[in-house]
Amino acid sequence: MLPSENRSGSGLFLTLGSEKIPYLFQLLQQGFTVRVQVGCSVRALLSQQLNISPELLEGRIKTIFLDGKPVDDMDSTIIKEGSTLALSAALPGLAGATLRRGGTFASLRSQITHPGDETPIAQREGFIVLKLFNLLMEELGPALLHRGVFIKKEVLKEFLRNLPKDFWAGCQVPKVDGEEVKVDELLERNWPEDKDLVLIRVQARDSIHKHQKGG
Repeated sequence: MLPSENRSGSGLFLTLGSEKIPYLFQLLQQGFTVRVQVGCSVRALLSQQLNISPELLEGRIKTIFLDGKPVDDMDSTIIKEGSTLALSAALPGLAGATLRRGGTFASLRSQITHPGDETPIAQREGFIVLKLFNLLMEELGPALLHRGVFIKKEVLKEFLRNLPKDFWAGCQVPKVDGEEVKVDELLERNWPEDKDLVLIRVQARDSIHKHQKGG
């Protein structure tokens, strides 16, 4: 069941030192759900909705998979409700060169490349699954976590329990649905049975201090 709303005070809210945020990157590689406007192109999603800069989009994101198929044309490939979009920086070796968007060897995979969409579909609010790999976790992860991502509740529960003590030492008091909770209570928390996904939002403590100083 997909979440029906995304209020700023709902779900789990963590405030961390920026050096602790990489502890959460494993969640981004496993796959997470985001609320977006579906019916747009891959390029529009990444640049306009997820605010990925043109330099990063063209220079760093070298391999894109939509529903398991490599994407070459970001403008003609349309994001649909429930799509899974995987993003990666350059992959090594011949396999990486073959899968690279617009690369020299792209023709070798013509039979598995996403064909694009000739028929436009209406844009509306929906949910998709995103996955990030290798260097993109570091470059895109903090902003996406700040925006808010939905994680399967059982995955989140196990993941939080396995985080080391030094992670929690660098975390301010967590909040669930706007209320402060102790770490021990959070780790044993049973999330609502009628929701499969939990919204998690992460704020870097460093950026709060910078904002408070007017930086």
